Amino acid sequence: MDKTTPDRLTAPLNALRAFEAAARHLSIKQAALELGVTPSAVSHQLRGLEDRLGLTLMRRVGPALELTEAGARLAPDLTAGFARITRAVAGLKEDRGSGPLRLSMLPTFAAHWLSPRLTRYPFERAGFDLLISTTQEAVDLSAGVADVAVRHGAGAWEGTRADLLFDETVGLFGMPALAGLPAADMRARIGGMTLFLSQYRKENFARWNATLPGGPIRPAAVLQVDSSGLALRAAMDGAGVALAGVEIAGFDAGTGRLAELFPHRVPTGGGYYLVYPEALARDRRVRNLCRWMTEAAGQGRLGASA
Repeated sequence: MDKTTPDRLTAPLNALRAFEAAARHLSIKQAALELGVTPSAVSHQLRGLEDRLGLTLMRRVGPALELTEAGARLAPDLTAGFARITRAVAGLKEDRGSGPLRLSMLPTFAAHWLSPRLTRYPFERAGFDLLISTTQEAVDLSAGVADVAVRHGAGAWEGTRADLLFDETVGLFGMPALAGLPAADMRARIGGMTLFLSQYRKENFARWNATLPGGPIRPAAVLQVDSSGLALRAAMDGAGVALAGVEIAGFDAGTGRLAELFPHRVPTGGGYYLVYPEALARDRRVRNLCRWMTEAAGQGRLGASA
């Protein structure tokens, strides 16, 4: 047997908690008030614990309760054990409530929306420290992997609060030189190019292309990639064109690295949200970040002077 494996608990934790409280107060009523249950529930837990152990832990002497020898042996260790549990949980809460706010987001959002705006972020102010990480997966906020996340979707994630940053529309982007061509020439050029398309944008592109005034475009090839960020990078490098969120591509378009090729946009039915557990709704750091990101989103597309 592995000696590092802790012994398995043989008595219900709730029953041990009820006995510990009753032993400390020497009162069923006071224990019930502390635990937020009825006195009969505490009595039931005590009887069940004694039956499980085959021992009498408490007895009534007149109107008072007293511990038996077995109860007196058990109670101090339980009090110490529950105190350690309380300190451990409080320590986790303290750690989570101080230090940098851990912010998780999609790599595309980080590189194309957040990064250009960080020059305006008040890092020097107390309560605005950030620890930013990127991932394509939705991290488990309830497990403490991160404190806050930026997610893309419809705004409904169980057990969390979601504050809308902006709704999303999509458009087609390419090198600025393409946008300067007559419409017929631009379409012809696109017909010899590759469309870089995020694997998550296939339905968006089908809808955008089907509703494009003048008829759909017909690129020479469609290359599926894992993110809109990679598609935009390829378009900036002149490797082809990319369908992407207008709000995400706005900075690159505003600084002349990209151009929106058609005045045609389609809403995706989703948006970007700042998501966090309900327990952090009153956290000053979360409120600070939420206020700043909401204001940054409301300022619209950044230009070359940003």
